[in-house]
Amino acid sequence: MNSMDRTLRKVVALVAVLNLAYFGVEFALALSIGSVSLFADSIDFLEDTAVNLLIVVALGWSLRRRARVGMGMAALLLVPSVSTLWMAWQKLSVPVAPDATLLSLTGTGALAVNLFCAYLLARYRHVGGSLTRAAWLSARNDALANVAIVLAGLVTAVTVSPWPDLVVGLGIFLINLDAAREIYEAARKERVAAS
Repeated sequence: MNSMDRTLRKVVALVAVLNLAYFGVEFALALSIGSVSLFADSIDFLEDTAVNLLIVVALGWSLRRRARVGMGMAALLLVPSVSTLWMAWQKLSVPVAPDATLLSLTGTGALAVNLFCAYLLARYRHVGGSLTRAAWLSARNDALANVAIVLAGLVTAVTVSPWPDLVVGLGIFLINLDAAREIYEAARKERVAAS
């Protein structure tokens, strides 16, 4: 393993730890205030932890084997999407607005974590193929989702409506679907290159 791979492994391990830590914070708050968007984003933090741990393990593998893991990661990205749909369905049956202040503050914390992770991974997004691309795309997409969560909190403060939170949660669902597609395509290209 060369020095670039060792450095990348350390960066990805740090990103995994940061994601796991904020998962706990966001998941607890999502449940306590009944937020679809925070719930979806917390599950996404947990999924990001798993993706980054897989990357740490798979960095030394062959291109073909890494491509298979990349395809698996594309499927793994769908987990938060399914969870989001379930929580949204639950929210529709009891349409209560979440606490707007906690929604915005938690979204701001998530944004800070994801921007830092995206910054750490940006340098390596083209180094490890579909694996590191998956990690970088995930952090980037999560930062975009976090901006939407903060805005949903501000709109909820004005309207006292559950809809901004619900709409953002469904938006996170769509972002994760697109990221899964991009990672699958990158992994498929790697597999073809390895053949």
